[in-house]
This record gives sequence, C-alpha cells and structure tokens, in this order.
Amino acid sequence: MESKEEAGGPDAPGLCCASFNQDTTSLAVGNKTGYRLFSVTSVDKLDCVYESAESPDVYIVERLFSSSLVVVVSQATPRRMNVYHFKKGTEICNYSYSNNILSVRLNRQRLVVCLEESVYIHNIKDMKLLKTLLSTPPNPSGLCALSINHSNSYLAYPGSATIGEIIVYDANNLNTVTMIPAHDSPVAAVTFNASGTRLASASERGTVIRVFSIPEGHRLLEFRRGMKRYVNISSLSFSPDSQFLCASSNTETVHIFKLRATPPPPQETSPTWSAYVGKVFSAASSYLPAQVSDMMNQDRAFATVRLHVFGQRNVCALATIQKLPRLLVASSDGQLCVYNLDPHEGGECVLAKRHRLFGSDKERGALEEPQPDTAAPAQSCQSYAATVATSGATPSSATLTGYSEDGGAMKGEIIPEHEFAAGPVCLDDENEFPPVSIQNK
Repeated sequence: MESKEEAGGPDAPGLCCASFNQDTTSLAVGNKTGYRLFSVTSVDKLDCVYESAESPDVYIVERLFSSSLVVVVSQATPRRMNVYHFKKGTEICNYSYSNNILSVRLNRQRLVVCLEESVYIHNIKDMKLLKTLLSTPPNPSGLCALSINHSNSYLAYPGSATIGEIIVYDANNLNTVTMIPAHDSPVAAVTFNASGTRLASASERGTVIRVFSIPEGHRLLEFRRGMKRYVNISSLSFSPDSQFLCASSNTETVHIFKLRATPPPPQETSPTWSAYVGKVFSAASSYLPAQVSDMMNQDRAFATVRLHVFGQRNVCALATIQKLPRLLVASSDGQLCVYNLDPHEGGECVLAKRHRLFGSDKERGALEEPQPDTAAPAQSCQSYAATVATSGATPSSATLTGYSEDGGAMKGEIIPEHEFAAGPVCLDDENEFPPVSIQNK
C-alpha cells in the first residue's frame, strides 16, 4: 500500500504500508515516522503492541503470526531487509539484494523476498538462502502470495507481464508445481486460503475474480465484481474457514463473495416453473459464445461494504473476532474500519468501529465511540530505542559472510555476540516457534 498526498495533504498521517499477519490477529502499519504493530482481537479496542521510530519511511513491515519476528524495509535502504526480534529489541539478521525489495511474505517455514525480476526464498529457521528464482517476468508491483500453511507452502507469482498467467511454486520442495492461465490481462491480485488448497486471483481489469484448486490449478469458481468499469483491485482475502472471499479496490465498495459448496445431485421431483427456466438457461448457454456463457455462470457479491472514502489504497481481511465474522479494512488515510458480516443473509455490512492508526492515544481515540468506564486502558507502546536500552545488550560488529550461491543476496551485519552465546534466537511466544537460529560459520 502506498500512501497518497491526496488522502489528506502532505502532512496527513497517511500509511506507507499496511498488512495483516497470517491469521489476521495483528495489523502492521508503516509511515514516515516508523511502524506500529496492533492487536486486532477486539472490536472496541485497538491495542498497540509495539512502536518503533528507529526506521523512518517504512514501506514494508510484516509480522510472523503473533510472534516477535518482524521484517522491515525502509525507503532509506530499499535494497536491505531487516529482521528483528522486536520484544528483545535485537536484530536477528539483515540481507541486501541487487535491486529494491518490492514485497516480503512469511510463513513458519519460508521467508520470500520479491524483486522486480527475481524471487529469493529463505529458510525462516536460520535465514539461510535456499533458492533464487532469477529472470522472472517483470513484476513492478512485487505481486506474490505465500500460503500460510507450512505443509502446503506454495508460492504464487505472475508468469507473464502481458497476460494473466500465474506460476505456482512449491517453496518447501523448491520446484515448480503448475502454471495457471488465470486471466486474459495481467494479474493484479492473488491470495491463498488458509489451508493452501485454493488460490484466488484478479486481473488488471478487475471485473472477474477466479478461484482455482491447488496444486492442480483447476478453475473452481468465478465471481463478477462489476461490469460497468475497470477497477484496480488492491486486496483479496479468504475467510479463515474458506467460506468467503473479499475484494477491495480503488472504488468505494468492498465485495464479499460466498464460496458455494458443490451442490448435491438433483432428486427426481415434479417439475416446477423455476426448474424449467433453469434448464432452458443451462441448455441455451451451450449455444452462446464462451464469454457470454461464462458471464451467465458467474456469481455476484454476497455482501458489500460502502467505504467512507474512495480512491485510496487499502487492504482488507476477513476475520473471526469475538466469535463473530468481521471484515477489516485498513486504508491509506490511516484508519482501520471494522464491519459486521451476516454469514447467512449477507447484504450491506454494518460499520462496528473505526480506529485511527497513528497519532497520540487521544488522537487515535477521536474516531472511536465512547467506551464504558470499566474498559481496560490501552497498552502503552514502547519504542524500539527504549527496548534496546533496557535489554542490557551491547551490539558488536560480529558479521557472518554471505553464502557463495546467493544469487545477489548479501548477508549483512548480524546479531550481537550475546545472542550467539545464548544459542537459538527464541521468540518467547507461540511456544518459541520457529526457533530462529543463527549459525556462526
């Protein structure tokens, strides 16, 4: 996500980037002053988990689930990726690449770095570079998706700069699985479901969203977002149970589609008028041109959201918060909106809460409804510099050399010596998994 001055003037606290973690329990945002991590496990409260002002102009920040591992890339050093243990205030490692980093994706097995014409795959447990995919088709937006399921650790990226081909790559076994001819025009958005068994995509036209089986690549479903105009789809996201798929764009509407189950075989019943009409349309579609036939078989949105602003970059996600399905939308004007989704009736989603993501606690609360007196106070954010000051650690100049077959990725200055003595770098949460270990070679 790139912030725009039109969102509120050059001094507005707009976002340079925003990303939900893999299970949509946390939101990471970056702007000119640094980055913040928020917990999104409650509708009424938006707790700031961590705040750093040590890396200005952050345009990529990705957190690994609810662990302490966070990846940061800033405009000051756009070719360098920094990996931090933010609770300890220490740097796990950093890598420099041959060109600007455009996107980073994480799961419990792999860390993927996407440049315009190459992709780097690291083993997240020791950050070792495992594979470099060189000479990939031009990908100026850094479009790629990584399945969060570490058993089905599939990576998807564009297979062409002129048509909508998608390459599906097995990031565990390091081999290409399939190529999906997804669209006629170049791909603009792509995402996996939680199990890594479904892939959704949209093209630059933004009118049709398709869902494919993984790893086979068979087309399963089609959804029509609209017919009147082309739009720029900026975000696609499955619900945790893979029952719904949401899509946001540069328009004022977010669409939520329901992934229908395979219908049971029809039973022999007395003919009805609706059944007769259905048979007529089904028979007629076989005589129509393919494009018209496909349009007749496409599903429309099950639910929609009308945003308070439009024309801005945003990222959307479907989550279960306090046992109810919600839609989350973080926009480049620095706001997070939480909507209620009716999983049975659909229709227009209701705004439940609006939060401001930057500014002081008082300013961030300006968009929220009044809270009861019994509400717990929001957790204060500790700066990165303060965390380092209290850790008792003094960084050293210890470095590890780059790997010989790095394909353009250079290992930079690494973690302080006291971390080597302590053994594996543990994350102190989620049962200390993954145990990121730095090997002194």
